[in-house]
Amino acid sequence: MKNRKTIIVLVIVLVGSAVTAWWLWGRQEPLSTGLIQANGRIEGDHYTVASKVAGRIVQLLAREGNSVRMGQTLLKLEDVQIQARVEQAQAAVMASGAQLKAAQTDLATLKKTVPLEIATAGAGVIHAEAVLGATRVKLEQADLDAQRYGGLFKTGATSRQQKEHTNLALWVAQEDHAVAQAALTQAKKQLSLADLGWERIKTRESRVSAMEAQLKQAQAALAEAQSVLEDLTIYAPATGMITTRIVNTGEVIVAGSPLFDIVDLDRLYLKCYVPEKQIGKLRLGLPAQIYTDAFPDTPFPATVRYISSTAEFTPKEVQTPDERVKLIYAVKLYLD
Repeated sequence: MKNRKTIIVLVIVLVGSAVTAWWLWGRQEPLSTGLIQANGRIEGDHYTVASKVAGRIVQLLAREGNSVRMGQTLLKLEDVQIQARVEQAQAAVMASGAQLKAAQTDLATLKKTVPLEIATAGAGVIHAEAVLGATRVKLEQADLDAQRYGGLFKTGATSRQQKEHTNLALWVAQEDHAVAQAALTQAKKQLSLADLGWERIKTRESRVSAMEAQLKQAQAALAEAQSVLEDLTIYAPATGMITTRIVNTGEVIVAGSPLFDIVDLDRLYLKCYVPEKQIGKLRLGLPAQIYTDAFPDTPFPATVRYISSTAEFTPKEVQTPDERVKLIYAVKLYLD
C-alpha cells in the first residue's frame, strides 16, 4: 500500500512537471502595446495572360512550372491571313508613295516653269507692243508721203510712177500694222494663258495633298495590320513562374480568353486577416516582420502595402463557428 501511494505521488509529480514545462515552453510573451500579430500565407502577384485577338495556336513554347522572363514568347497563333494583309498593305504604301513622289516632282517642275512662261509671255507682249509702235510710225509716215505725192501728181510736179510707189508703201505699212496688232493680241493671250499656270499649281497642290492623305491612310492600314500580326505572338507580361496553362497546341481561342497564369516570385507578400477591433492600428507604409515555419528564428522585414476597404467574415477554413462570424480585414505585407 505504501508503494502504491509512492507511485501515485510520483505520477502526479511527473504530470505536474510536464504541464509546467509545456506551459513554460508553449506560452507566448505578450505583445507590446500597439503591435498586432496575425497569421497568413505567402503569396505572389498573379498575372493572367490573355490574347487580344482570336486564332488557332500553332506553337506552344511554355508549360506549367517553367520560369519565364518578361517579354519571353509563350505561344504563337496562326498568321497566314494576317501576313497576307500586311503584304497587301505594304504594296499599297509603296504604290501610294511612288504616286506621291511623282506628283511632288511634277509640282516642283511646274512651280519653276510657270514663272518662266509668264516672264516669256510678258516679254512677248512688250516686244509686240514695240513692233506695233514701229509699224504705226511707218504707217503714219507712209500716209503723209502718199498724200504729199498725190498732191504733187495733180500739179504735175511728180510722175505717176512715184505716186504709185508711195501708195504701195502705204499699203505695205497698213499690212505691217495689222500684222503687228494681231501679234500683240496673240502675245496678250499667251500671257493670259501663262497666268493660268498659278491655277494649275493650286490644282496640283490639292492633288498632292490628296495623295499625302491617301499615303497616310495606307500607312495607317499597314500599321494596323502589323499590330494585329504582332498580337498573334503572346509574350510574358512579367518575370515569374507559370502555375497554370489552360490551352494546348491546335486549339482555337477567342479574344480575351485566359491562357496562362504567372506568379511573380520577386513580389511576394503575406496575406493575412486582422480583426475589426485592431484594424485602426494599421496604415499603409508601416513596417512589419514576417516569421515562417521554415525559419522560425529569422524575421523577414516587410511593409504594409494593402489594407482592404471593406470588412468580411473570417475565412471558411477556420473551423470554430464563433471565430467565423468575426469581422476581419484583409491585409497584405510585401517583403522588402
